[in-house]
Amino acid sequence: MRSCRDTSPGQVQEHGRSEEGSAVVEFTFLALLLMVPVVYFVVTVGQIQGGSFAVVGAADQAAKVFVSQAEPDAATKAAEQSAVMALEDHGFSAAMADVEIICDPADCSSAGTAVTAVVRLTVPLPMVPFGDVLQLDAARLTASATQVQGRFH
Repeated sequence: MRSCRDTSPGQVQEHGRSEEGSAVVEFTFLALLLMVPVVYFVVTVGQIQGGSFAVVGAADQAAKVFVSQAEPDAATKAAEQSAVMALEDHGFSAAMADVEIICDPADCSSAGTAVTAVVRLTVPLPMVPFGDVLQLDAARLTASATQVQGRFH
C-alpha cells in the first residue's frame, strides 16, 4: 500500500517541467509591454527638447540678423533665412515653422527701435506613419528675442 507521500521520481519531475521557463516568458513579455511606451515617451520628450533649443536659437539669430541689415525688406528676408537655417541645424524643416518680425515703433529702420523676432514651431510626434496627413503634433513651441536697432547701420 502506498502512502500519499510516496510518489515516483518521474511524477515529480514531470510536474516540475511544466512550470519551468514560464517566469522568463512572462518577464520578457511584461518587460517589452512596459518598456516600449517608456522608450517612446523618452524619444518624444527629446524631440520636444530639441525643438525648444531650435526655436530659441532661431529667434535669437533672426533678431540679430535683422538689426544688422540696412534695408527693412532685405532684413526681413535675411532674418527668415537665418531662422530657417537654425531650425534645419536641429533637424526641423521650414514648413514646420513660422517667423514673424515685430518692430516697436513701427519704423523698423530708425535708431532705438526694438525689433522682436517671434518663431513658432510645430513639433510632430516621432515615428508616426502618415503623421503629416493626420497632423499629430507633440507640441507647439514659441520663442521670441528682441534686439534694439543701432544708431549706425
